[in-house]
Amino acid sequence: MDELLEALEEQIIVPRSAGTYAAEPLTAPPRKPDRGFKQSAQNRILIRGGRVVNDDRMQDADVYIEDGVIAQIGSDLHVPGGCRVIEAKGRLVIPGGIDTHTHMQLPFMGTSAIDDFYTGTRAALAGGTTMIMDFVLPSRNESLVEAYHKWRAWADPKVCCDYSFHVGVTWWGPKVTQEMEELCQVHGINSFKMFMAYKDVWQLNDTELLHAFDACKRLGALALVHAENGDVIKENSTKLLAQGITGPEGHEMSRPEEVEAEATNRACVLSNQVGCPLYVVHVMSKSAADVLSEKRRAGYVVFGETIAASLGASGSHYRHTCWRHAAAFVMGPPLRSDPTTPGHLMDLLANGDLQTTGTDNCTFSGSQKALGKDDFTKIPYGVNGVEDRMSIVWEKGVAQGKMDPCRFVAVTSTSAAKIFNIYPKKGRIAVGSDADVVVWNPHATRVISAKTHHQAVDFNIFEGMEVHGVAEWVVCGGRVVVEDGEVRVVQGSGRYIPTPVYSPTVYARTPARDAAKAWKKVEREPYTGPVYVANDASNDGTITEIEPQSVKATASYARSSVKVNQPPGGNASGSFW
Repeated sequence: MDELLEALEEQIIVPRSAGTYAAEPLTAPPRKPDRGFKQSAQNRILIRGGRVVNDDRMQDADVYIEDGVIAQIGSDLHVPGGCRVIEAKGRLVIPGGIDTHTHMQLPFMGTSAIDDFYTGTRAALAGGTTMIMDFVLPSRNESLVEAYHKWRAWADPKVCCDYSFHVGVTWWGPKVTQEMEELCQVHGINSFKMFMAYKDVWQLNDTELLHAFDACKRLGALALVHAENGDVIKENSTKLLAQGITGPEGHEMSRPEEVEAEATNRACVLSNQVGCPLYVVHVMSKSAADVLSEKRRAGYVVFGETIAASLGASGSHYRHTCWRHAAAFVMGPPLRSDPTTPGHLMDLLANGDLQTTGTDNCTFSGSQKALGKDDFTKIPYGVNGVEDRMSIVWEKGVAQGKMDPCRFVAVTSTSAAKIFNIYPKKGRIAVGSDADVVVWNPHATRVISAKTHHQAVDFNIFEGMEVHGVAEWVVCGGRVVVEDGEVRVVQGSGRYIPTPVYSPTVYARTPARDAAKAWKKVEREPYTGPVYVANDASNDGTITEIEPQSVKATASYARSSVKVNQPPGGNASGSFW
């Protein structure tokens, strides 16, 4: 690790003499007053001697924080007396992580996720993630707006870090379009998730997907999809259960890799037909990731998210002889048994074919998973990851030489902030940005275990893995919430962060793209030749030719004189007008 960092210093370090720099104008809402903290050194923090890492450069610099925002960056800063000093020599100072995909206390499959908005966000902070993006998932025919308010009521009193929402479009109708508009204009939602799986629950058909994509395009929102073929999954599941395959291995068998790849390709095609930018969540397989890579090279506006589980675990666990162990890994789409999958996904993440990392954190205890002890289709889907994501990406990416620290910052924070239109308030160490800052020790190691993690769930899919990269200090909203591994948080101290529509990263190129791809009518002279009308009266295939000069005069007669012997589509030689 030391050799890697030294090599990177020689390549892209910006010297401390570069001084301070300013962020672009910011639009995020003001931070609500401190809860439980005095106006003192707690609100004034100097991070001294570290290496500031953004997605585009690194520089040796100090960072001064005041009242929840970054106030100064540079060397020899003039700061008020009495501020708290964090010594960061030999450490990286990076933007707080943004987990693009969580499901805290989600009601699902007859139970609710055991990590709620308190334990889940507390664990996120422990690992260096300072903002989560969760999902509002209405029941079929439930109001999207009412569901949004319900989720806000669950989250606001509990969250320890900032958060925002994606909203699921789990059914379709005229009311849905109206509510999508309200959510965008009033409630700060700029992304909607459609399901191509979970047949008879959340799945939309292709026509509904087209309508949903079109609505997103008109609203300037980003369309998200869970890409699996739900019809195939349901048929496969029925066959497997009939054969007596009821254990967790059946989960993976029912939804093989090509089922994910097919849906990914179909989602890209459908969204492209209406010119709607697309974001594919939790890309789990090599073939699905390759589809996205191919489509991006073909000019499609599509983004891909992979998750900690697919980078740090494999589907081989589904064949473990301990049912509880195997069930702990059940998630949708499933982990893949191909041992080269994690490395392939990391390669694509490193080179830009995949853009973000989430976790799909949706945790259920062993007893909750046991709801499906006799039927794998009833095992609640979901795994952990919100606490370990940053370390997993560092271990599998930076420590293995596949990406540099700048790319690490991009895939764990900055790209998400740009895509969801909260940059540079989030995702950057810059003057005026939110003081969501992590002092990251690239040399330290830790062993992941359910015995020591901060989540409520009783299992960890990364159990026993040693990882490089530890969040030693975490500052969230200008408050120190993690100090040398000790987590100190206050429930309800996090904010809801609206995500404005028309993200430049997503929509900047669409007007020109739409103009270039617009349908154009071909101007031509009217046709003046003969028109042939099939004579079906005798059913002998004879035709009546109408000369050009008599077309108008005889058209009515010709139509009325033809006897229809077959229903529409019933005769291959039917009338042609």
